[in-house]
Amino acid sequence: MSEQISFETNDFASNPEPRCPCVLLLDVSGSMNGRPLDELNAGLATFRDDLAADSLAMKRVEVAIVTFGPVNIEAPFTGASMFYPPTLKSQGDTPTGAAIVQALNMVEERKRDYRSNGISYYRPWVFLITDGRPTDNWKAAADAIREGEASKKFAFFAVGVGGADMDVLSQISTARAPLSLQGLKFRELFSWLSSSLRSVSRSTPGTEVPLEAPKGWASV
Repeated sequence: MSEQISFETNDFASNPEPRCPCVLLLDVSGSMNGRPLDELNAGLATFRDDLAADSLAMKRVEVAIVTFGPVNIEAPFTGASMFYPPTLKSQGDTPTGAAIVQALNMVEERKRDYRSNGISYYRPWVFLITDGRPTDNWKAAADAIREGEASKKFAFFAVGVGGADMDVLSQISTARAPLSLQGLKFRELFSWLSSSLRSVSRSTPGTEVPLEAPKGWASV
């Protein structure tokens, strides 16, 4: 624990840039096995490469990965310059509610880290990708998302893949309609995500940044 605190303190001291945190909430349940997961892994590699092309984003964007199920922190918040996505493997069911709660707790903890180190930050992003229906109680998580969005604690996005239950997703993500991925266009999705985060990271914290429409990879 002491080593982690020391690393974070040194990182904030050497890089006082405002931070743009993003949690990727990724469904790796059994139904994602095979080509869907292969394409998701390829998309994560695209995400890393696109961020690496922007020197300012490399200083400001931080990425964390939470997979489910079971719920697992694959990567804690990591600066884009040090972010190397793991190769995800399929397992388990779809505890979406528990995964969301884990992600929201991580966001609040990271914001405390920023504040205690005098680091300003952009509104965090929580980005959910799932191809199924939650196998746990997700309604408390949906309530937490509504409250958090209303108080601008974070911005929540949801993308449904294949046979995802879009009705449930629309109840979880009420501030902005969930998107349905066209086929397995994960690379196009992550190119849009990296472009959006790069745009946010070039702005002033606290300002609203208009995002490009997700063309060519999704539909509402």
